[in-house]
Amino acid sequence: MNPAVPTWPGVAASAALVLLAIAVAWYRRLHLAREITVAAIRAGLQLTAVGAVLVFVFQHTGLAGAAGWLALMVLVAGQVAARRARGLPHALPVATAAITSGTAATMGSLLALGVIATQSRVVIPVGGMVVSGAMQATALVLIRLRDEARTARPAIEARLALGLSAADAFAPHMRSTLRTALIPAIDSTKTVGLISLPGAMTGLILAGVTPLTAIRYQIVVMYMLLAAAALASLTAARLAEHALFDPAHRLRPLAPEPSKPR
Repeated sequence: MNPAVPTWPGVAASAALVLLAIAVAWYRRLHLAREITVAAIRAGLQLTAVGAVLVFVFQHTGLAGAAGWLALMVLVAGQVAARRARGLPHALPVATAAITSGTAATMGSLLALGVIATQSRVVIPVGGMVVSGAMQATALVLIRLRDEARTARPAIEARLALGLSAADAFAPHMRSTLRTALIPAIDSTKTVGLISLPGAMTGLILAGVTPLTAIRYQIVVMYMLLAAAALASLTAARLAEHALFDPAHRLRPLAPEPSKPR
């Protein structure tokens, strides 16, 4: 057994950290002890189940199984991003299409150029990182555009009344939204290796790969995440813009923001 990989007793021992978090939540009366417990149990069960499924996929399904797994991840990610942007018209298809475009373009380019191997044990984890990055960027775009359409409605409708098209009236909000959505990916790319060692690089080093080799892989990962975030953000912004305006260039009414519990 690789000494860098925790044993199952070691995994069980790490649950003491969760107990510490539960104790802090209980002591400070945060009413989060139950949620922390459920989250920890779900994480363990979900990861164990996923690990068992991946063993089967790696051994028996090949690239086709990896593609199916990525499609499932995209569908789940689309639902997560759409829930964050509840109230935006057609949030689910917009989010799913944006994540699909960012994932397909990024992974397709990496595979076509031979940057990563076509083995399922490579495609699935790399694709998972791409889907996650595209999901986060998509959710940020949709949330921000929904909020802009609510709070800036008078200004947008004033521009429309002056004869501007929907795209021109919404352009200032579109630009600020895209800038905000891309800041996390840009900052992560600029500070990689300085603040923390990223997951891919850390995993390779723990597996015994030399740091210089791990760095090459991590550079590819950072570039693909930046590209996926940019493509997904742009797609989400364009599709959301079409969803927010009707064919007559009128801003559609949005569902009221749900009241927050006191």
